[in-house]
Amino acid sequence: MELQGQSAIVTGAGRGIGRATALELARMGADIVVAELDKPGAERTAGEVTALGRRALAVPTDVTRPADLTAMIERTRAAFGRLEQCRDLPGRFDASDHGGSLGHGADHQRQGGLLRQPGRAADHDRAEERGDRQPGIDGGQDRQRQQPSYNASKAAVISITKSLALAHAADGIRVNCVCPGFVETDMWTSVSKELGALTGVPPAEFTSRRLATIPLGRMERPEDVANVIGFLASTKAGYITGQALSVDGGLVMH
Repeated sequence: MELQGQSAIVTGAGRGIGRATALELARMGADIVVAELDKPGAERTAGEVTALGRRALAVPTDVTRPADLTAMIERTRAAFGRLEQCRDLPGRFDASDHGGSLGHGADHQRQGGLLRQPGRAADHDRAEERGDRQPGIDGGQDRQRQQPSYNASKAAVISITKSLALAHAADGIRVNCVCPGFVETDMWTSVSKELGALTGVPPAEFTSRRLATIPLGRMERPEDVANVIGFLASTKAGYITGQALSVDGGLVMH
Protein backbone atom coordinates (compact mmCIF):
# COMPACT_ATOMS: atom_id res chain seq x y z
CA MET A 1 0.00 0.00 0.00
CA GLU A 2 1.20 3.47 -0.97
CA LEU A 3 1.17 4.95 2.55
CA GLN A 4 2.12 1.81 4.49
CA GLY A 5 4.02 2.73 7.65
CA GLN A 6 3.04 6.39 7.51
CA SER A 7 0.81 8.39 9.82
CA ALA A 8 -1.59 11.19 8.92
CA ILE A 9 -3.50 13.83 10.84
CA VAL A 10 -6.89 14.69 9.36
CA THR A 11 -8.73 17.57 11.01
CA GLY A 12 -12.49 17.85 10.74
CA ALA A 13 -12.56 14.08 10.23
CA GLY A 14 -15.74 13.36 12.16
CA ARG A 15 -17.91 13.60 9.05
CA GLY A 16 -18.13 14.74 5.45
CA ILE A 17 -14.95 15.31 3.45
CA GLY A 18 -12.75 14.88 6.50
CA ARG A 19 -14.19 11.45 7.30
CA ALA A 20 -13.90 10.34 3.66
CA THR A 21 -10.29 11.54 3.59
CA ALA A 22 -9.38 9.71 6.78
CA LEU A 23 -10.83 6.48 5.38
CA GLU A 24 -9.13 6.89 1.99
CA LEU A 25 -5.71 7.45 3.58
CA ALA A 26 -6.32 4.45 5.84
CA ARG A 27 -7.12 2.29 2.80
CA MET A 28 -3.81 3.46 1.36
CA GLY A 29 -2.06 2.12 4.46
CA ALA A 30 -1.71 5.14 6.76
CA ASP A 31 -2.41 5.20 10.48
CA ILE A 32 -4.81 8.04 11.19
CA VAL A 33 -5.16 10.72 13.82
CA VAL A 34 -8.77 11.85 13.72
CA ALA A 35 -8.64 15.46 14.93
CA GLU A 36 -12.14 16.78 15.42
CA LEU A 37 -13.96 19.24 17.69
CA ASP A 38 -16.84 16.75 17.98
CA LYS A 39 -15.50 13.95 20.20
CA PRO A 40 -18.22 11.37 19.40
CA GLY A 41 -17.73 12.03 15.67
CA ALA A 42 -13.98 11.61 16.03
CA GLU A 43 -14.43 8.32 17.85
CA ARG A 44 -16.84 7.01 15.20
CA THR A 45 -14.40 7.72 12.39
CA ALA A 46 -11.52 6.27 14.42
CA GLY A 47 -13.55 3.09 14.79
CA GLU A 48 -14.04 2.90 11.03
CA VAL A 49 -10.30 3.35 10.47
CA THR A 50 -9.57 0.56 12.94
CA ALA A 51 -12.04 -1.68 11.09
CA LEU A 52 -9.90 -1.17 7.97
CA GLY A 53 -6.93 -2.65 9.82
CA ARG A 54 -5.10 0.59 10.54
CA ARG A 55 -4.27 2.23 13.85
CA ALA A 56 -6.39 5.22 14.79
CA LEU A 57 -6.27 7.91 17.46
CA ALA A 58 -9.22 10.21 18.14
CA VAL A 59 -8.03 13.61 19.37
CA PRO A 60 -10.62 16.28 20.21
CA THR A 61 -9.11 19.41 18.63
CA ASP A 62 -10.04 23.05 18.19
CA VAL A 63 -7.80 24.36 15.39
CA THR A 64 -8.23 27.93 16.65
CA ARG A 65 -6.32 27.05 19.85
CA PRO A 66 -2.50 26.84 19.53
CA ALA A 67 -2.34 24.62 22.61
CA ASP A 68 -4.69 22.12 20.96
CA LEU A 69 -2.54 22.01 17.82
CA THR A 70 0.62 21.41 19.82
CA ALA A 71 -1.07 18.67 21.85
CA MET A 72 -2.44 17.09 18.68
CA ILE A 73 1.01 16.80 17.10
CA GLU A 74 2.65 15.62 20.33
CA ARG A 75 0.01 12.91 20.78
CA THR A 76 0.51 11.83 17.18
CA ARG A 77 4.23 11.43 17.61
CA ALA A 78 3.81 9.65 20.96
CA ALA A 79 1.37 7.17 19.44
CA PHE A 80 2.85 6.65 15.98
CA GLY A 81 6.45 7.84 16.28
CA ARG A 82 6.41 10.29 13.38
CA LEU A 83 4.17 12.36 11.15
CA GLU A 84 4.20 12.27 7.34
CA GLN A 85 0.86 13.76 6.36
CA CYS A 86 -1.26 16.60 7.68
CA ARG A 87 -4.69 17.32 6.20
CA ASP A 88 -6.50 20.43 7.41
CA LEU A 89 -10.22 20.38 6.51
CA PRO A 90 -11.74 23.23 8.48
CA GLY A 91 -15.23 23.51 7.00
CA ARG A 92 -16.97 26.84 6.61
CA PHE A 93 -16.09 30.35 7.61
CA ASP A 94 -18.34 33.07 8.98
CA ALA A 95 -20.40 35.17 6.63
CA SER A 96 -21.38 37.68 9.29
CA ASP A 97 -21.79 40.43 6.71
CA HIS A 98 -25.18 38.83 5.97
CA GLY A 99 -26.35 39.48 9.50
CA GLY A 100 -26.20 35.79 10.35
CA SER A 101 -23.70 33.00 10.81
CA LEU A 102 -22.85 30.59 8.02
CA GLY A 103 -20.00 28.97 9.90
CA HIS A 104 -18.66 27.76 13.18
CA GLY A 105 -16.11 30.40 14.17
CA ALA A 106 -14.63 33.76 13.32
CA ASP A 107 -12.77 34.06 10.02
CA HIS A 108 -9.53 35.26 11.54
CA GLN A 109 -9.52 32.40 14.04
CA ARG A 110 -10.13 29.68 11.47
CA GLN A 111 -7.64 31.19 9.06
CA GLY A 112 -5.08 31.37 11.86
CA GLY A 113 -5.62 27.70 12.54
CA LEU A 114 -4.94 26.92 8.90
CA LEU A 115 -1.67 28.82 9.06
CA ARG A 116 -0.52 27.40 12.38
CA GLN A 117 -1.27 23.72 11.85
CA PRO A 118 0.87 22.92 8.77
CA GLY A 119 3.55 25.24 10.11
CA ARG A 120 3.75 23.39 13.41
CA ALA A 121 3.83 20.05 11.65
CA ALA A 122 6.66 21.29 9.45
CA ASP A 123 8.60 22.54 12.48
CA HIS A 124 8.50 19.04 13.94
CA ASP A 125 9.48 17.38 10.67
CA ARG A 126 12.38 19.70 9.98
CA ALA A 127 14.26 18.16 12.85
CA GLU A 128 14.11 14.74 11.14
CA GLU A 129 15.70 13.57 7.93
CA ARG A 130 14.31 15.17 4.79
CA GLY A 131 11.46 13.29 3.20
CA ASP A 132 8.31 13.80 1.19
CA ARG A 133 5.90 15.06 3.81
CA GLN A 134 2.88 17.07 2.83
CA PRO A 135 0.67 19.25 4.96
CA GLY A 136 -2.42 19.93 2.87
CA ILE A 137 -5.44 22.19 3.23
CA ASP A 138 -8.72 22.60 1.44
CA GLY A 139 -9.46 25.88 -0.26
CA GLY A 140 -11.81 27.34 -2.84
CA GLN A 141 -11.77 29.21 -6.12
CA ASP A 142 -15.48 29.57 -6.79
CA ARG A 143 -16.90 33.00 -6.00
CA GLN A 144 -20.30 33.47 -4.39
CA ARG A 145 -21.71 36.97 -4.54
CA GLN A 146 -23.72 36.31 -1.36
CA GLN A 147 -20.56 35.37 0.59
CA PRO A 148 -17.84 38.03 0.27
CA SER A 149 -16.16 37.18 3.59
CA TYR A 150 -16.20 33.48 2.73
CA ASN A 151 -14.64 34.25 -0.66
CA ALA A 152 -11.92 36.33 0.97
CA SER A 153 -11.12 33.63 3.51
CA LYS A 154 -10.81 30.95 0.84
CA ALA A 155 -8.60 33.17 -1.29
CA ALA A 156 -6.41 33.54 1.78
CA VAL A 157 -6.21 29.74 2.06
CA ILE A 158 -4.76 29.56 -1.45
CA SER A 159 -2.27 32.33 -0.65
CA ILE A 160 -1.22 30.56 2.56
CA THR A 161 -0.75 27.34 0.59
CA LYS A 162 1.65 29.00 -1.82
CA SER A 163 3.57 30.75 0.96
CA LEU A 164 4.00 27.55 2.97
CA ALA A 165 5.02 25.62 -0.14
CA LEU A 166 7.79 28.12 -0.82
CA ALA A 167 8.88 28.26 2.81
CA HIS A 168 9.22 24.49 3.22
CA ALA A 169 10.21 23.22 -0.24
CA ALA A 170 13.87 22.99 0.78
CA ASP A 171 12.86 20.65 3.59
CA GLY A 172 11.23 18.25 1.14
CA ILE A 173 7.77 19.20 2.37
CA ARG A 174 5.03 19.70 -0.21
CA VAL A 175 1.98 21.88 0.47
CA ASN A 176 -1.08 21.86 -1.77
CA CYS A 177 -4.73 22.69 -1.37
CA VAL A 178 -7.84 21.13 -2.85
CA CYS A 179 -10.75 23.34 -3.88
CA PRO A 180 -14.07 21.46 -3.76
CA GLY A 181 -17.31 22.49 -5.41
CA PHE A 182 -20.83 21.76 -4.15
CA VAL A 183 -20.40 18.68 -1.97
CA GLU A 184 -23.29 16.58 -0.68
CA THR A 185 -22.71 16.79 3.06
CA ASP A 186 -24.56 17.90 6.18
CA MET A 187 -22.85 21.24 5.68
CA TRP A 188 -24.38 21.63 2.21
CA THR A 189 -27.83 20.94 3.65
CA SER A 190 -27.29 23.83 6.06
CA VAL A 191 -25.81 26.10 3.39
CA SER A 192 -28.70 25.51 0.99
CA LYS A 193 -31.17 26.47 3.71
CA GLU A 194 -29.29 29.59 4.80
CA LEU A 195 -28.35 30.93 1.38
CA GLY A 196 -31.73 29.93 0.01
CA ALA A 197 -33.34 32.03 2.72
CA LEU A 198 -31.11 34.97 1.82
CA THR A 199 -32.15 34.77 -1.84
CA GLY A 200 -35.77 33.82 -1.24
CA VAL A 201 -35.36 30.37 -2.81
CA PRO A 202 -36.43 27.05 -1.20
CA PRO A 203 -33.46 24.78 -0.34
CA ALA A 204 -34.33 22.14 -2.95
CA GLU A 205 -34.58 24.74 -5.70
CA PHE A 206 -31.39 26.42 -4.52
CA THR A 207 -29.57 23.09 -4.82
CA SER A 208 -31.15 22.42 -8.20
CA ARG A 209 -29.97 25.77 -9.54
CA ARG A 210 -26.43 25.08 -8.34
CA LEU A 211 -26.54 21.60 -9.85
CA ALA A 212 -27.44 23.11 -13.23
CA THR A 213 -24.11 25.02 -13.21
CA ILE A 214 -21.97 21.88 -12.85
CA PRO A 215 -20.68 20.67 -16.26
CA LEU A 216 -20.39 17.05 -15.08
CA GLY A 217 -24.04 17.13 -14.12
CA ARG A 218 -24.07 15.86 -10.53
CA MET A 219 -23.37 17.03 -7.02
CA GLU A 220 -19.95 16.25 -5.64
CA ARG A 221 -19.47 13.42 -3.14
CA PRO A 222 -16.97 13.54 -0.23
CA GLU A 223 -15.12 10.64 -1.84
CA ASP A 224 -14.47 12.73 -4.97
CA VAL A 225 -12.37 15.06 -2.84
CA ALA A 226 -10.81 12.32 -0.72
CA ASN A 227 -9.57 10.46 -3.80
CA VAL A 228 -7.65 13.51 -5.00
CA ILE A 229 -6.21 14.12 -1.54
CA GLY A 230 -5.04 10.51 -1.55
CA PHE A 231 -3.30 11.12 -4.87
CA LEU A 232 -1.59 14.25 -3.54
CA ALA A 233 -0.42 12.27 -0.51
CA SER A 234 1.20 9.66 -2.74
CA THR A 235 4.59 9.59 -4.42
CA LYS A 236 2.78 9.94 -7.75
CA ALA A 237 2.30 13.60 -6.84
CA GLY A 238 5.89 14.00 -5.69
CA TYR A 239 6.58 16.93 -8.04
CA ILE A 240 3.45 18.90 -7.18
CA THR A 241 3.59 21.69 -4.62
CA GLY A 242 2.08 25.12 -4.10
CA GLN A 243 -1.00 24.26 -6.16
CA ALA A 244 -4.71 24.94 -5.69
CA LEU A 245 -6.37 21.99 -7.40
CA SER A 246 -10.05 22.37 -8.29
CA VAL A 247 -12.14 19.24 -7.75
CA ASP A 248 -15.55 20.61 -8.62
CA GLY A 249 -17.03 18.88 -11.65
CA GLY A 250 -15.87 21.67 -13.97
CA LEU A 251 -17.22 24.71 -12.10
CA VAL A 252 -13.82 26.39 -12.38
CA MET A 253 -11.78 25.68 -15.49
CA HIS A 254 -8.22 26.88 -16.09
